[in-house]
Amino acid sequence: MRLVNDPAALPEGMAEHLPGQYGFFSTTAWWRTVWAAGVPTGGTPVFGLVGTGEGAVVFALLRDRDGRFEALTNPYTCLYQPLAAAGADLQMAGQALGRLARGGGVLRLDALDPDWQGLAPLLAGARAAGLVALRFDHFGNWQEPTAGRDWRSYLAARPGALRETVRRRLRDAERDPSLGFQVLAEPAEVEGGIAEYEAVYARSWKEPEPFPRFNAELMRQAARDGMLRLGVLRQAGQAIAVQLWIVHDGVAAVLKLAHDEAFKPLSPGTVLTAWMIRRLLDTERVGRIDFGRGDDPYKQLWTSVRRQRIGVVLVNPWRPAGLAILLRHVAGRLRRRIVG
Repeated sequence: MRLVNDPAALPEGMAEHLPGQYGFFSTTAWWRTVWAAGVPTGGTPVFGLVGTGEGAVVFALLRDRDGRFEALTNPYTCLYQPLAAAGADLQMAGQALGRLARGGGVLRLDALDPDWQGLAPLLAGARAAGLVALRFDHFGNWQEPTAGRDWRSYLAARPGALRETVRRRLRDAERDPSLGFQVLAEPAEVEGGIAEYEAVYARSWKEPEPFPRFNAELMRQAARDGMLRLGVLRQAGQAIAVQLWIVHDGVAAVLKLAHDEAFKPLSPGTVLTAWMIRRLLDTERVGRIDFGRGDDPYKQLWTSVRRQRIGVVLVNPWRPAGLAILLRHVAGRLRRRIVG
């Protein structure tokens, strides 16, 4: 495996595999954002290139101070997998990944789709390199198929309580001349939108971000590539709710949302979500709504399909770090079996 420290330094012929092979989280906008504002202190982001004979495979990895590696993911990542050229041998790529991991003893991959067809050969390759693969559930991802559906049919399929709340709140909001709704998408609008987003976020219930510059950088990069949809709800010109949506390849994903707690009686979050989804369905005709990471109860009202994301820890049982994790995993399984 050859390591490259800059996405721009990928060899000719590999850069073409970056833009959106498995959705927004494989686009150049995403990787530019991660490189600029989403890397933990002390970590070094790299691309690991494996030539398999039939086609190359690229792993986005993070190397720590001690030389150990893990998937280049962070709390904003909703999906991760290697970038594979057509015909690439993923089992051979897994062997190369396993050899890279052996020295540090541990390599973690997460935000994986368990139904990805390349996962089994990738892990088979890692096992052939002498590693043990330990699987764990990572997070849930809630989605709604919307191809061919408009706002009216989408709303009709929602639970009755939400449906009535939305109708009542939208009616009240549309009668209130002090309320305004705008979607910011152009690069020239981004800096003003970032200021409004951060002001609302600071007045919301949200905890401070683990990477404070990440969302602003993501908005800049997404706007540059035409994917940003920053929804803003204002009262008398002041932003009271914001939502960061990304539209890519027919999928609209909401990655961040917040509202000013002082305006909670207006249900600004519900109103803005409804206005955004109505616009995305009736104007942009998106084929899927994606509510990102986590099993928050409200997501189950707006969407109906849950997808599991998993992680895999590859451990070398002959290294102290790998053996310790393997023993903890075995002990945990025994404990659950006894309790159950």
